[in-house]
Amino acid sequence: MEMYQKQPTATDVKDDPEARELLRQAFERTARWPADFKGFTADLTINVDGKETGGTVTVKSAQDVVVSLPDPELQKWATNTIGMIAVHRGPRTFDQSDGKSVLTLEHDDAHPMGKTVHIHDNLKSHYRIKDNRLTQINRTMGQMKFTINVEDSMITQDNKYLTTRYTVYYFNPQDGKLTNVESFSDAHVRLGQADLPTSRRIISADNGHVSVKTLTFSNHRSL
Repeated sequence: MEMYQKQPTATDVKDDPEARELLRQAFERTARWPADFKGFTADLTINVDGKETGGTVTVKSAQDVVVSLPDPELQKWATNTIGMIAVHRGPRTFDQSDGKSVLTLEHDDAHPMGKTVHIHDNLKSHYRIKDNRLTQINRTMGQMKFTINVEDSMITQDNKYLTTRYTVYYFNPQDGKLTNVESFSDAHVRLGQADLPTSRRIISADNGHVSVKTLTFSNHRSL
């Protein structure tokens, strides 16, 4: 998945305080690296359908990820993938994130994945929230529309939700047809005040082919 920039959009819709409080609570229960987090470095092993490649990675922020691998294409893919991990785990406040946008609420309490909060931004985002936890994320980015269903989470030492398993469904925005499915499984290790990735497995189904990729992080060192 490519990186993206969420920006509020102008709207005549009034902000809903109930939606804002619901999303704020879910945001504050989501695990992120601490504000003073300087980053980490680790050994990295990539496995693509049984072919392993080893290297290193240094992560300072979502915009500063350096991967060293002998295969340039694999290095680019790993950099983007780890960059997305850093995007979701990076420190930020609610007001710096979705709190910048107008928020509205659908009263669909009976849905198994919770209520829908609409974020009036440039990505047409809307989330589902249940028990102070984000359970579904929907966005449209140019020629790609996707839904993320959060399936499993762990509770960190800080009593925050840290997602361990989720599935992404990609759709064509024009006709709504499903184009790809990716299943993610993550594991973590505590280092200081931060929960860092130890592995990510991605199972992707695309055009009749299923591919399995893994990233394994070891020998973590704080920066």
